[in-house]
Amino acid sequence: VTDQLPSTPSRKVPQQFGARIVVGAFTGAVIGATGGATIGGLIAGATGAVIGTLGGAELRKRLALAFDKDQPAALVEDAVAIVGGLLIVAAVA
Repeated sequence: VTDQLPSTPSRKVPQQFGARIVVGAFTGAVIGATGGATIGGLIAGATGAVIGTLGGAELRKRLALAFDKDQPAALVEDAVAIVGGLLIVAAVA
């Protein structure tokens, strides 16, 4: 929700982008460790964080242009993130 506020910095600034990569790598390593693939999970998590950050920003930009405003695009992006997260959890569980 906070990413919809005008005062929120871009997800692509180094501090936010770096945090996303670290959290993605950690999460991937934890999930990978359950199957004996800690390093592979770490790499997959970091890669997913980069792709998700850059891809999400581009998708939101294109949707905002299509809707002619940002808020509907932000809501679509949030819905995609929630459904994607639920699908990942269901696949891992």
